[in-house]
Amino acid sequence: MQDEQLRTLVAVADEGTFEAAARRLMITPSAVSQRIRALEISVGAVVVQRSSPVRPTEAGQVLLRLGRQRMALEDEALAELGLREGGVDDLAIAVNADSLATWFEEVLRVAAEWQDVALRLRVEDQAHSSSLLRAGSVVAAITSDPVAVQGCSVIQLGTMRYLPLCTPQLRERHRRGRKVDLGSMPMVRFNERDDLQDELLRVRDMHATGALHEVPSSESFAAAVAAGLGWGMLPVAQARRRIDEGELVRVVREHVADVPLYWQAWRLRTESLQRLSDAVAQASRRALSHVRPSVRVEG
Repeated sequence: MQDEQLRTLVAVADEGTFEAAARRLMITPSAVSQRIRALEISVGAVVVQRSSPVRPTEAGQVLLRLGRQRMALEDEALAELGLREGGVDDLAIAVNADSLATWFEEVLRVAAEWQDVALRLRVEDQAHSSSLLRAGSVVAAITSDPVAVQGCSVIQLGTMRYLPLCTPQLRERHRRGRKVDLGSMPMVRFNERDDLQDELLRVRDMHATGALHEVPSSESFAAAVAAGLGWGMLPVAQARRRIDEGELVRVVREHVADVPLYWQAWRLRTESLQRLSDAVAQASRRALSHVRPSVRVEG
């Protein structure tokens, strides 16, 4: 397989269509199609699904990782030889929305000083972001999976603590004596993959009968809970001010969910990826707690 074929596969996977990949590579869509077809012939397997957007197959994912690694090593070698002037390394990484809205901002401030790196952030739930590493879509990811993806190293970053919160008015409307009828309260979740709220209901042996709202934005999720739309699990780091000011209160007296976070990145490190990994590790040490994960309910 040729380098230009792998570069074309990377462009197709990143851009989602043959036409967009052609614009990025400054060739015709026909040339893109020919390169992909030649790659498929050389490996004896289909490497992309001709869907919208185009998606790499299982075989394509393996080749996509290879293509990204070859490109990264080539770019680094050219830079060391002084043969690449003004080049920029693209680093595609997966970050969960709550980290991006809180402690990861420090990483972005550090990266703002780098003139030779372009970050391509993919927002993905921490329970599912490792799949993007397996697919070759990213070179590193914040994940809740402690088991390293093949070809990656993993370090523990710490834990994000979540509390079940709502407005005082909403809690009072659903108070039944000394307890709160959590099951009948409207609930807010990030998306269908967000199961933090369901975990609390399971622990308390309850079923949700109230309205279920979906708000797939970390900042808007917090705003929705603060507006009284429903109760939801919010990171302490994001909700601390609202708790201190009495805008939000705990739905139940004592429940915490500690979500462990890990940084998985290619073992095949380039200088720019190492810089990013160092920045992530430093930011997490300052912002995340270092306690054992727990889900706890009392009374």
